[in-house]
Amino acid sequence: MRNLTKVASLALLASALLVPAVPASATAVADDPFSVFKVSVKVAKTAKAGGKLNYTIVATNTGPYEANAYFLGGQFPKDVDLRKIYYRSSVKGTECGLEGRALYCLVPKVLKKDESIAMIFETKLKKTAKGTETATLGVISYDLQTGMEDMSKEELERLGVPEHGYAKTVKTKIVR
Repeated sequence: MRNLTKVASLALLASALLVPAVPASATAVADDPFSVFKVSVKVAKTAKAGGKLNYTIVATNTGPYEANAYFLGGQFPKDVDLRKIYYRSSVKGTECGLEGRALYCLVPKVLKKDESIAMIFETKLKKTAKGTETATLGVISYDLQTGMEDMSKEELERLGVPEHGYAKTVKTKIVR
């Protein structure tokens, strides 16, 4: 399994890749993703400044193939205390990397077509939070061929390994 340095490097790459989802077509072409994800993100509509705010991401691999290289996470709001983000996953070996406001977790579980994975991110708002907090969370997946699992970020970039982003934007109003 990749070490945390590689995970952090890939998370940095992933944080720049939240692009609109590409719908799967009936006829596959070379540029179609190996795995398309349906993503839902749940969070409270309102929260108190200084209070807790939990995000739940549920990602379903809609195929056409199994997903073996993906990250869950994304860009957290400006008033979330990044030192106090905790995550829960039922998959042992999940590793996360933080870069700026983005936190991505590599989940070492192959998802077959129509299987889902869920993660909960527990956050704490700063006491100075006000207005509306916006997060963009979801999945970044990579089209890795067999044998590419341990390649460095640089090598993946050099080879031009395709990546795909599936994200949802959610908002929470801060109340006093």
